[in-house]
Amino acid sequence: MCGIVGYIGTQAATDILISGLERLEYRGYDSAGVATVEEGQVNCVKAKGKLLKLREKLEHVVSKAQIGIGHTRWATHGKPEEHNAHPHLNSARTLAVVQNGIIENYLELKEELISNGVEFISETDTEVIPHLISQFLANSTSLLEAVQQTIAKLEGAFAIAVVSADHPYELIVARQQAPLVLGFGQGEFFCASDMTAILPHTRTILTLDNEEIAKLTPLGVEIYNFAGDRVSRFPRTLDWNPVQVEKQGFRHYMLKEIYEQPAVVRICLDNYLNPNWHADEDPDYSPINLGLSPNLTDNLEHIQILACGTSWHAALVGKYLLEQVADIPTTVDYASEFRYSPKPIIANTLTVGVTQSGETADTIAALESERARRANLEPKRQAKLIGITNRPESTIAQIVDRVIDTHAGIEIGVAATKTFIAQVMGFYFLALDLAYRRKTISNSKIGEIIAGLRHIPSQIETILDTQADAIEELAHDFTTETEDFIFIGRGINFPIALEGALKLKEISYIHAEAYPAGEMKHGPIALLDNKVPVVAVAMPGSVYEKVISNAQEAKARDARLIGVTTAMNATEAAHTFDDVLTVPEVDELISPVLAVIPLQMLSYHIAAIKGLDVDQPRNLAKSVTVE
Repeated sequence: MCGIVGYIGTQAATDILISGLERLEYRGYDSAGVATVEEGQVNCVKAKGKLLKLREKLEHVVSKAQIGIGHTRWATHGKPEEHNAHPHLNSARTLAVVQNGIIENYLELKEELISNGVEFISETDTEVIPHLISQFLANSTSLLEAVQQTIAKLEGAFAIAVVSADHPYELIVARQQAPLVLGFGQGEFFCASDMTAILPHTRTILTLDNEEIAKLTPLGVEIYNFAGDRVSRFPRTLDWNPVQVEKQGFRHYMLKEIYEQPAVVRICLDNYLNPNWHADEDPDYSPINLGLSPNLTDNLEHIQILACGTSWHAALVGKYLLEQVADIPTTVDYASEFRYSPKPIIANTLTVGVTQSGETADTIAALESERARRANLEPKRQAKLIGITNRPESTIAQIVDRVIDTHAGIEIGVAATKTFIAQVMGFYFLALDLAYRRKTISNSKIGEIIAGLRHIPSQIETILDTQADAIEELAHDFTTETEDFIFIGRGINFPIALEGALKLKEISYIHAEAYPAGEMKHGPIALLDNKVPVVAVAMPGSVYEKVISNAQEAKARDARLIGVTTAMNATEAAHTFDDVLTVPEVDELISPVLAVIPLQMLSYHIAAIKGLDVDQPRNLAKSVTVE
């Protein structure tokens, strides 16, 4: 959601803050601002809209400040207006605060402050924080202590950064259920809500844990828990390269990330396939190296998967694999719903949380509640938790027993592409590992599936090389008058229909819905006419003929039909479909990883041709870190 950047060091702070905020634009925002401390004053500049507006204001400001905080806001409390933008100041304008999260008891705190004579200029929950800190500072000479006392009064999830004119060599930051990382440079220190903001300046980072507060000064970093005890922590060095967050010649980050998918799959295969495993040797070790201990995998009777958005679609593919390959009953729940209506407790249950960022508030809270409600039960009913994420250093790693790192690298585009593919690969590995341990399919069948997975990177490259121009040309037909799309699929590819519809909605703003193909005649078929295109995922396999039959029902209602199928079936499919998007020949079990690629490309080109902001679609954020 909101983006935070902070700096203290020897360079001009404003430039570092703005460049950091630019790298956080993908998180989604509607206003921005910076506050710096110089010559005993806090200088705050804010603007509604994109960072360009803030840059225009700062052109007239000469600043040599070497400490400051910046923020991009995604509105929750109060409209996206300049007076609601961060940073927020105290009444004397000597102290500035930026915050990511929600202060749940802010109304109570606000009423208390107003009764003490404080005047508010915004409708935000954040503004209570600088006023509270200011009050505590009246009885303390320590900015750190004043922030600690303030935090004790706050309820909710938050990450904050504080600077003060009266403490010009201190930057105070704190975290409670919202991400915040620290960066270590040569005589300079950084904070940010996402490490991508500070990657150009340092690769040495430390992720604050929940209920930790830190003081950054030119001499170093001190970390304390909320109780005031000093905490000993050590930073780590990332193997990321700043080039990873550049477009590298592509028009949009999303397009770059679509083209990165073959490399992502290769990395996943290299990390998780055991190269020494051969099916015909009947080895006594798994072909998959996920590092799962027996206490997580033995005697499983049930798997429940918790996820949101695109991760939920990956989870649906995972459910199919876990049931059909590993023979384990599996449920998939929206994390936001599971929190308030948890399933009855089943013994020997493995819970899998799926989140690209590792910080998704609903998923994190659902996992925490699942561990808590099973904590005092007999061992077989206690929580077994696994996380599938692209950020193994994130909050989810503190909650689960084991993380499956999807190795997708930094994804800037808000609409997930390569991280979806990586999550799906994670489920293939989990299903195969469990299938081997449980002996639910033969070693030869496992070997066949692995062989198919090894072909995926080159097959994705084939799609991108041979279909890109045709898909771009097709996209022109849907950029002006098309208002609705229908996607259909069956079996393991129904989640791909869902994902295709979501991608189109997210970035083109065209209304799209997905249905199991067999359900069309149970109501949705009433929507069809010659103005509603239908995309059918028709991959050869057990349900191919059924999907073709369902597609023909749509054709009889004058809908324009677009089929996603294999090249070998293209000639036959042309009798049913008006347009055919082809992928290489692939086994049905593996087909989702290929079938989604043309749908990503179609959505991208429709949005790009319409001239929309593909990487930062309206109203959306990359990581939803508040409920």
